Amino acid sequence: MARTYDYDFATGTIRDSVGDTASRREIVERLDRLATLLDTVLVFPGTNIRFGADAILGLVPGIGDAVTTALSAYIVYEAHRLGAPQHLIMRMIANVAFDSVITAVPVAGNVADVFFRANRRNMRLLREWLAREGLA
Repeated sequence: MARTYDYDFATGTIRDSVGDTASRREIVERLDRLATLLDTVLVFPGTNIRFGADAILGLVPGIGDAVTTALSAYIVYEAHRLGAPQHLIMRMIANVAFDSVITAVPVAGNVADVFFRANRRNMRLLREWLAREGLA
């Protein structure tokens, strides 16, 4: 994947960007697999309720929530690298923050996390933006 750099006039910074559609597609697919692993990779037996590593790791006090929040933040970081606008990045950060706050509540937070699915939400937002911009 060829790396290019863009000057962002709004912030006055040089940032890494992804140039070609194939590279962008590979990144989005990788992020989508990560989001699926975190939020919906498993099914509760006898139901249609899906959950992922986020809910399982969240049961480990302290470190579990930190690890899953870091992985969620990575998805947001990659969206930024793909050139997502600031308002979209802020919305994605809000989803991750809300997810972090609800999972701080022992057990009940993990149950709520199964239904909120911040990473799947963020991937939907990213894919919708890419499609609107003709970058998908």
